[in-house]
Amino acid sequence: MATPDTGAGTQTPGKPRLTREAVLAKALEIVDADGADSLTMRRLGQELGRDPMGLYRYAENRAALLDGVAELVLDDLSLTPSDPDWKGQLRTLAHDLRLLALRHPNVVPLLVTRPLSTPLGLRPLGTLRPLEQILSLLVKAGFRAPDALHVYRAYYGFLYGHILNELQEYIVDPDENEALLRLGLHRLPPKEFPRLRSLAPALVEYDGAEELDQGISILLAGLESQLKRQQDSASM
Repeated sequence: MATPDTGAGTQTPGKPRLTREAVLAKALEIVDADGADSLTMRRLGQELGRDPMGLYRYAENRAALLDGVAELVLDDLSLTPSDPDWKGQLRTLAHDLRLLALRHPNVVPLLVTRPLSTPLGLRPLGTLRPLEQILSLLVKAGFRAPDALHVYRAYYGFLYGHILNELQEYIVDPDENEALLRLGLHRLPPKEFPRLRSLAPALVEYDGAEELDQGISILLAGLESQLKRQQDSASM
């Protein structure tokens, strides 16, 4: 008879030792495949071939498990606050976050809406590191700390808005040549949605990376202008 896995860190014959990283990696696989609602300790235990009760060693409850998944995904993002090219870093980070969201669309709600229910100081440290890194980057670039916080909010507000928009850009029938049909816009009443229907060719040619880059360019140009005014004012 096989020895039951208690999750206490011992290695069950024929099974690799369980770690928090392995547990979170499997949890991310479940979320990627079936969405966050499908992630339960029971489902995770089944996928890992372990007793679900033993998994509480690695996450005290389902909420902590979801937080761990968010942290795991955000670990792929990084900034170098000491790099003087703050604009280049913010542009790169924006594209990295977009690609991350496209790889893990079911994780996006965990990043965008889940933190709303948790005070800032009680959130997992891994989800706060991007904020700390961006604040450090901007302060070293010359922004005042309160202004750096405003920049962070505007920056991530734009990024998450773009990501949510892009994830909605689904093609109904990719094999159809007619733009209206590819997007399903032919179903809309022509008299009620004339402008939306007329934009079908532009909508069907949507390029998420290019759209993001254009938006980031506008945002960074505004921030650079703001920083220059601030520095000019300080030197007077």
